[in-house]
Amino acid sequence: MLVLVVYDIADDKRRDRLATFLEGYGRRVQESVFECFLTLSEMQALHLKVLKKVKPAEDNVRFYWVPVDALPRTLTIGSDPPQPPPTVYII
Repeated sequence: MLVLVVYDIADDKRRDRLATFLEGYGRRVQESVFECFLTLSEMQALHLKVLKKVKPAEDNVRFYWVPVDALPRTLTIGSDPPQPPPTVYII
């Protein structure tokens, strides 16, 4: 499923660390928005990892699950629509 990770981090250093960390999970589509294709268990694990990297009293991070059937109805301007990663890589 597609998971949108959206954040507003008060501290520049924490924000940069979180963005770098999230690049390992999905595609950055805006300054503070990542599109990640994850299973529910992967999403739960990511949530716990992110929780350790932020300060809940100062920061705001949201995880939105987007149903697969909603992807064809996604409209974008200035970028490609969300695309799941390839199922096979040829090296």
